[in-house]
Amino acid sequence: MLEQYFPNSLLTSEVTSVLGVILGLLVFFSTLFFIWGKVKPKANLEELKKRTNSWWIMFSVFTAIMFLNKTIAVCGLAYLSFIALRELTSSLGLRETDRRMLVWCYLSIPLQFYFAHQNNYGMFIIFIPVIFFMILPIRAVITGDTENVTRSFAILQWALMLTVFSISHIAFLLNKKPLEGFSAGNGGLLLYLVFLTQFNDVLQFIWGKTFGKRKILPKVSPNKTWEGFLGGVLSTTAIGYFLRFLTPLTGKQAIITALLIGVTGFCGDVVISAIKRDYGLKDMGNSIPGHGGIMDRIDSLSYTSLVFMHLVHYFAWE
Repeated sequence: MLEQYFPNSLLTSEVTSVLGVILGLLVFFSTLFFIWGKVKPKANLEELKKRTNSWWIMFSVFTAIMFLNKTIAVCGLAYLSFIALRELTSSLGLRETDRRMLVWCYLSIPLQFYFAHQNNYGMFIIFIPVIFFMILPIRAVITGDTENVTRSFAILQWALMLTVFSISHIAFLLNKKPLEGFSAGNGGLLLYLVFLTQFNDVLQFIWGKTFGKRKILPKVSPNKTWEGFLGGVLSTTAIGYFLRFLTPLTGKQAIITALLIGVTGFCGDVVISAIKRDYGLKDMGNSIPGHGGIMDRIDSLSYTSLVFMHLVHYFAWE
């Protein structure tokens, strides 16, 4: 119904239905934790409440995006990449001369998202991994400062890949040519990706807290366990199978895709955890007061977006 009143939005009946279910779950768990805290004031619910509040923020932002057209949504994603890149590079101790290279990194954002918006796969896929891979080192060499230059190359190239190239895959997904007979639309693909990625994080946390005993990466993320990882991935795979109506995937393809979202979501999380541990950081930023920075919220998405876009492209468009 809503798509009739917002004809240029990303809303479809499938997307609207799933958003309604997510809203219901958020209301239920927020109420549950509130009552639980009143009945048992000593119960340690802070982490669960923090994650639920983060979900409310992400749900609100995502729902707003669904009401917008693709162009505005792409601009919003570009701004998200800008904030994430700024947070990441600000945390990693760049040299003063690297600021000039960093300006070029910021200038790459509108170009990368323009290629995504135009569905120009050729330029989209090589602009940062190939063209900027060659441009950035030359820009650094021009300064004449060679001290720790290899470290700067690595930080800036990797930061671009993680915050700009990866997130631009979501924008590219939104602007792919609609598939004939696929009623959920590209907004359905976006919802499937974001919902599974974030829910995988929550499920791994719940499984770990409930049954976790064996540490999976104690030196990187001490709270993560094999039980949490396996329980979360398998649960995410099952949910992905039942939500496949949001995608053009077959049952088998949905299982493969959801399974890889679960695994790569975990990978993105622990990679950022390792960096924060290396630099002694609790959060990458404070863009979301009380919940850390944007990079802390999209760490898993920076990995899953790459896998999901290319899998869907391979399964459905090729």
